[in-house]
Amino acid sequence: MSTSSVRQVDGASRNPISESVLVSGASGMVGQALLPALTAAGKQVQTLSRGATSRGVIGWDPATGTIDVDKLEGFGSVVHLAGESIATGRWTADKKRRILESRTVGTRLLCETLSRLKSPPRTLVCASAIGYYGDRGDALLSEEHAPGHGFLPDVCVAWEAATRPAVERGIRVVQLRIGIVLSPLGGALQKMLLPFKLGLGGRVGHGGQYWSWVSLPDLVGIIGHALNCDQLHGPVNAVSPEPVTNREFTRVLGSVLRRPTVFPLPAFVARIVLGEMADALLLASTRVAPLRLRATGYQFRHPELQGALRELLKR
Repeated sequence: MSTSSVRQVDGASRNPISESVLVSGASGMVGQALLPALTAAGKQVQTLSRGATSRGVIGWDPATGTIDVDKLEGFGSVVHLAGESIATGRWTADKKRRILESRTVGTRLLCETLSRLKSPPRTLVCASAIGYYGDRGDALLSEEHAPGHGFLPDVCVAWEAATRPAVERGIRVVQLRIGIVLSPLGGALQKMLLPFKLGLGGRVGHGGQYWSWVSLPDLVGIIGHALNCDQLHGPVNAVSPEPVTNREFTRVLGSVLRRPTVFPLPAFVARIVLGEMADALLLASTRVAPLRLRATGYQFRHPELQGALRELLKR
């Protein structure tokens, strides 16, 4: 974690309430990176988790609608990251139901509960995704653009709508539309590393589809920026300022790893292996710009892909 990223997580106020942060989804890749950064910046951090048994962990269970209400009083801010992974397992009807409900039911329960507190948080930063925009070709998409069509756009629209009770209570809600998160510790990049290191990497489909990405250190910094920047509210695109095509992503990753990238994955093979997920996650083109982050002064640690990959992979 860089000094600049920690500084962006830190806030000017030292009021004990404003320094307290509740985080859901803390066991995920993003949560595991966020918690130590918040702690290093002087925040008092607690987590929201099912089956809570340890100190500093507050219990909830969205499936049964239960949450430890009394322990939610007095937090300065909340970061809500919890949700079923969209990138593991085929998208069966049951998997799609879990993806949708894990986002909407949990978010609604949390936001309705926060809205009824005597002392609600000032800020809620809630994860969303650039899947909101769907497959849009070469169009450069800002936060003002309408949602796309399909399963992921429908999920994201419902996910963001579930924050409405918090908005109506006067809580400043930031919906982070997160792009492909790059980290060797998990997510898409981790899955790509072995075949690329073996020289078996290549473009997916025609390779012209845009991949909008963000490094994990930058995403942590963006969450901190959203917590502390009162100008931000509503949807915010959490992506680097330089989206690339899949073909360019493939070329740069191969260059950083010093491996050839001559084994393309045809679209029809991706669809056979992954089903509907292939079109939504690998073949869709979503070219997204972080206009609201840039307008509020966020300074990217990794604005361009090659530098990001070299630092993340220590190459």
